[in-house]
Amino acid sequence: MRALRILLIIVVILGGLFVIVDRVAVHFAEGQAADKLKSSQGLASTPDVNIKGFPFLTQVAGGSLDDVEVGIKSYDAATGEAGKTIRIEDLKADMKGVSFSGDYSSATASSATGTATVSYDELMKTAKSQPTDIGLGVQAKVVGLSDGGNGKIKVAVKVSGTVAGAVPVDRTVSVLSTVSVVNNKVEVHADSLPSVAGLAEDRVRTITDFQQVIDQLPGGIKLDKVEAAEDGVKITVKGSDVKLAG
Repeated sequence: MRALRILLIIVVILGGLFVIVDRVAVHFAEGQAADKLKSSQGLASTPDVNIKGFPFLTQVAGGSLDDVEVGIKSYDAATGEAGKTIRIEDLKADMKGVSFSGDYSSATASSATGTATVSYDELMKTAKSQPTDIGLGVQAKVVGLSDGGNGKIKVAVKVSGTVAGAVPVDRTVSVLSTVSVVNNKVEVHADSLPSVAGLAEDRVRTITDFQQVIDQLPGGIKLDKVEAAEDGVKITVKGSDVKLAG
């Protein structure tokens, strides 16, 4: 019995040491992975990396990590226009099946899903916020974007001018718009339009409706869904064979 107790004590001690070593190893690996990701993706700040699952060391021995969470506070995505970017905030991605090379120089996730936010101020950069002639002596511009409730965006449009040189008009109208993802673009489309100086609907839509390309996200993930929220549009991203490094 005494020998058995000694054996159990040794097993407990060794188990505790293994847990400590495993946690130290995963903490070190998370730091190294964060630095590598910052470098490979050209990030302005170091991302958060959380390697999930236990034990970590056996996953490493198998050459693949089950689940890795990555958090990027701010990322400037391409817009398809030279020199212009749009800021993506609070990008959180859950990477599954992350395999890596023997020297850890490259890593690829078999799949990834995540969420992020584009503020209304950022989205305003692509809206027609400068006065634009929409016919009959009337000009219009988008003066604000906000949460319209039920997943809709409220688009505020300032209309001014003198209709046909005789009737002055100066007012702001608001329309509820559907926001969706089409071909990796965030599209804003008014559900219905108020009458504006008797102008045809297609004239008014040149102001109210717009789209924003969001491209070259980290690892090649793509836009999946989008919905209006209180502080901006919430986007959902997904991807397969997502390259984290190398």
